[in-house]
Amino acid sequence: MVRTGLSALLIIGTWATAGLTQATAADSRSSAEPQASAGIITAMQRDLGLTKSQAEARLTAEKKATALEGTARSAAGASYGGSWFDASSGRLTVAVTDDAKAGAVRAAGAQVRVVEHTARELDAVKNRLDALTAPSGVSSWHVDPRANSVVVTVVASEQGDNDVRSFVAKAREAGPVTVEQTSEAARTFAAGTVGGDPYYTGNVRCSIGFSVHGGFVTAGHCGQAGGAVRGWDGSAIGNFQGSSFPDNDYAWVNVGSGWWTVPVVLGWGTVSDQLVRGSNEAPIGASICRSGSTTHWHCGNVLAKNETVNYSQGAVRQMTKTSVCAEGGDSGGSFISGDQAQGVTSGGWGNCSSGGETWYQPINEILNRYGLTLHTA
Repeated sequence: MVRTGLSALLIIGTWATAGLTQATAADSRSSAEPQASAGIITAMQRDLGLTKSQAEARLTAEKKATALEGTARSAAGASYGGSWFDASSGRLTVAVTDDAKAGAVRAAGAQVRVVEHTARELDAVKNRLDALTAPSGVSSWHVDPRANSVVVTVVASEQGDNDVRSFVAKAREAGPVTVEQTSEAARTFAAGTVGGDPYYTGNVRCSIGFSVHGGFVTAGHCGQAGGAVRGWDGSAIGNFQGSSFPDNDYAWVNVGSGWWTVPVVLGWGTVSDQLVRGSNEAPIGASICRSGSTTHWHCGNVLAKNETVNYSQGAVRQMTKTSVCAEGGDSGGSFISGDQAQGVTSGGWGNCSSGGETWYQPINEILNRYGLTLHTA
């Protein structure tokens, strides 16, 4: 029953089509309370160590922070240094370089931290790092508004490598840089063929991300444009209509041959399925959950945005990093915050036994790139 869940939804998806609406990347609808399934709440309790009431309260606070982010950024003006959700206070924090702007940001409803560098300055530093060639011992780099710095992550066992040291030296010359360590290099989460899972292309198994008008989105490293896609039962679903990897890690597949799409993220029999109602972007610090065909539901926090990840196949830019674990076969799967689609699983390090970190390609970038429309309930 668990293994057939996804295809059953796709094949008999007409049960859910009545009354469905469509949302573009700019969809900004929200309600006063988070419309999260019991499965989301259960996974947050398990993975974040929260009680049921704490999980519900956090989702409510995160929805308010997400809605406030644009207004608070406008209030900060040119002094904007980034923003993040503070789980301890349940509020959005905005960094500013001009103390005179602090009052306006507070009046908008956010907390304030005065910092030295603007987000524009830090983005310029990251762009200079993007122009460098990174050795395999450098895992990733991103702007961290909480540290008011660009954070470069290196593999601990390779920090003494001459190429790694050279990259770090050049990075520090570019501007404010902080170096952190990770135990493993970043890798993608595709896997060899295993019967009964969501979709296959060639001998690769990956996971469906989100339904869009005419198909679904997933990870680009799972297949190239034109490649045939088969379902869990071996029947034809469609073909990759567009795919980009590396530099990006996104793709979309058309759906035909009797398959249908519905705005659902699966709980795989472990937790309840979750309806997708939009694609409002969650802030740094917000909770987030992932569904994949190998490890099913797991939750964590948004750690960073616009991170460049240095896979062995090449660098991928504009990724979001999370504390959620993943394993082989989870690639392409759904990242969701409350009822809002966030992105498709790309890769990471670690596993769901010992823990790790995972990156996703943001959903709105994919929708905009291919002119797709997200299916919502």
